[in-house]
Amino acid sequence: MTEPQFAAAVEHEHLDVSKWDEIYVVGDVHGCRADLERLLTKLEVTEDDLVAFVGDLVRKGPDSKGVLDLVRESANMVTVRGNNEEKLLRGSKSIAALTDEDLDWIADRPVALSWEDTLVVHGGVDPRKSLADHDVDDLQNFRSLSSGYERPFWWEVYEGPDRVFFGHTPLAAPVAREHAVGLDTGCVYGNELTAYDWRNDEFVTVCPEETVQSRKESKWVRPQQTTIAAD
Repeated sequence: MTEPQFAAAVEHEHLDVSKWDEIYVVGDVHGCRADLERLLTKLEVTEDDLVAFVGDLVRKGPDSKGVLDLVRESANMVTVRGNNEEKLLRGSKSIAALTDEDLDWIADRPVALSWEDTLVVHGGVDPRKSLADHDVDDLQNFRSLSSGYERPFWWEVYEGPDRVFFGHTPLAAPVAREHAVGLDTGCVYGNELTAYDWRNDEFVTVCPEETVQSRKESKWVRPQQTTIAAD
C-alpha cells in the first residue's frame, strides 16, 4: 500500500488505523460544539475509536474555542487544517477567545491525513495534476475545475486512486462516490452535521439546534449520484 506523496511544504500525517475499533470522519463543525457533542453521542464514540475531522473546526458558529478544546483534549481525535484555520494563522481573521496556545496547536495540524487508500483534506484535489504538485491553498480551497461554484466540481471527475474525504463546500446532502466523500452539510447554516462511519460505509447525521447563519439557496451544492443513505 503506497503512502501518498506531497510537496515538501504540505504537512501530511499518515495514520496506522489498525489500533482503532471504529473510524469516523466528520464534516465542518464551524464552532458548533453542542451539535458536535450530540453527534459524538449518537455515534457512541469511545476512547478506542478514531474521529478525524476535515477541518474548519472554527469560525461562523457560537463556540469555536469550545470545539478546539474538545478536539485538543481528546487523544482519539485528529484534524486537518482547513481554510478557516489558515485565515487565523495568516491574520486575515481572528477569534478573540483563542489563545496563543490555541493558534500554535492549529499551526501544528497537518494539511492532509491518510490511511489505507484514504485521504482527508479540507477542500479537495485537482485531478489534472499529481498530489506532489498541490500546495496548501490547493488542498484547502480547491472546488471547481472552472471557477467558484460552477460545475464540474473536482469530485465529479476525480477517479482515484485514493478515496478523498473533504469539506469546504456546503452541500445539501453528502457526496457519496467511489473515490470522493463530501461531508460539509452546512451545520452552521441550519442543515446537518455529518459523520462517515468508515468501517461500516454509512453516514450518520444530526440536525443542528439552531441556524447560526443564513445561506442563499443558490449557494447550496446539490450532489449528483449520492449513493449512501444517512442514518
